Amino acid sequence: MQPNRRTARVRELLKHEIAECLRQQLSIEEVGLLTVNDVGIASDLRSATVFVGFVGTAAQKKKAPSVLASVAGRIQSIVGGAIRLKFTPELRFQLDDSIEQGSRVVALLDALEIQNPTIPAVPPAKLPLPPRGSRGSGRA
Repeated sequence: MQPNRRTARVRELLKHEIAECLRQQLSIEEVGLLTVNDVGIASDLRSATVFVGFVGTAAQKKKAPSVLASVAGRIQSIVGGAIRLKFTPELRFQLDDSIEQGSRVVALLDALEIQNPTIPAVPPAKLPLPPRGSRGSGRA
C-alpha cells in the first residue's frame, strides 16, 4: 500500500529532526558517524523505526545500538517539541547496513572487471535503444 501524503510528510519531518538531534546529542568519537537513511512509520503514527547508517570502527559499531537505545527517549521528547503531532511516535533505532552491502557489491563488480578485462564496459548512454513504437504506445 502506498503511504498517503500526510504519512510521507511526517516521515520526512521525523527524518530531518532525528538526524539533527543525533548530530547534536551524540559525539562522533563515541558512536561513529550516524546518518538517518529512512524512517518507517506505523499507519497510526504512534511508532517509528529509524534506520541509521553507520560509519566507524568495529568498537563504535558494537556500542552504537546500546547508545541509541539509551538516548531514544530524549530524542523522542526533543522531536515531540519540534514537530506538532497529536502523538509523538515511539522511536526504535535499527542499524542499516545497506550502504555497506552496496559497497560490497561495487567491490565485487570491480574485482570481476579486473579479472575479465576483455569484456568492455558499456556506459548507459551507449546502450542501444529499442525501436520506436515497440512498447505499444497505444497509437494505431
